[in-house]
Amino acid sequence: MSTRAAQFSARVVSREPLTDHLVRLVLDGLDGFASTGVPDEWVGLVVPGQFQSRYYTVRSWDGRELVLDVVVHDVGLVTEWAMRDCVGDTVTITEPKASFAPPADAAWLLLVGDLTAMPATARILEAHPDLPTYVMAEVPDDLSGYLPGHADVTWLEPPAPGQSALAQVVEGIDWPEGDGYFWMAGESAQMRAIRKHLMREVGLPTSHYDVMGYWRATAGRQPRAVDPGPIWRAGKAAGKSDEQIWAEYDAAREATDG
Repeated sequence: MSTRAAQFSARVVSREPLTDHLVRLVLDGLDGFASTGVPDEWVGLVVPGQFQSRYYTVRSWDGRELVLDVVVHDVGLVTEWAMRDCVGDTVTITEPKASFAPPADAAWLLLVGDLTAMPATARILEAHPDLPTYVMAEVPDDLSGYLPGHADVTWLEPPAPGQSALAQVVEGIDWPEGDGYFWMAGESAQMRAIRKHLMREVGLPTSHYDVMGYWRATAGRQPRAVDPGPIWRAGKAAGKSDEQIWAEYDAAREATDG
């Protein structure tokens, strides 16, 4: 039995720069594509002239058009393509995966991330308009109006281009009262530090948080090149701890060339 993820051909129907570092791509023609319905879902994207996929969060899917907000930087498999006029190009999209899973009785959400996390953050906020939600966003651009207005947002500046200091921010959090759900995405080294902090210092149950490495600072802000889904499922099936699984994911990321 093949375990290869399903793939879908799509056409770029529009390209819109949202900021200096964020470009919105609208794709259609994805016959047979079905969303997971989970707001942080991601898909693999293969662009013309490339054979390797890069993973991006789905900003929205209306049953016909798929919207991806792509962070652009100096170099990369996707960023150089996305920075030019790519309307009309045909790309390949893989079936979506997702991990956002707050407990049914969560009293609050705490979302932390850099620019790469903003599409998922916006979609999570749209999916939970009535749940008290706190956001810490480390972004280089003015994203006024990008996130739904009901969240309590603290805007932070990155310490330097292509760098992040979110681990230090999270280590200083005054945690809300009661049981909630913590979601965080961004630079991989920062995420590793936060997983250790949550496990060893905060003692937050693993069912109450999700921390995802999307890119590596040493790789020039590349989006994640390793799909965490198969690693997570294989680790759980093997009875490994969350810390062991995340260590394997980080090791797999380090083995890629970005």
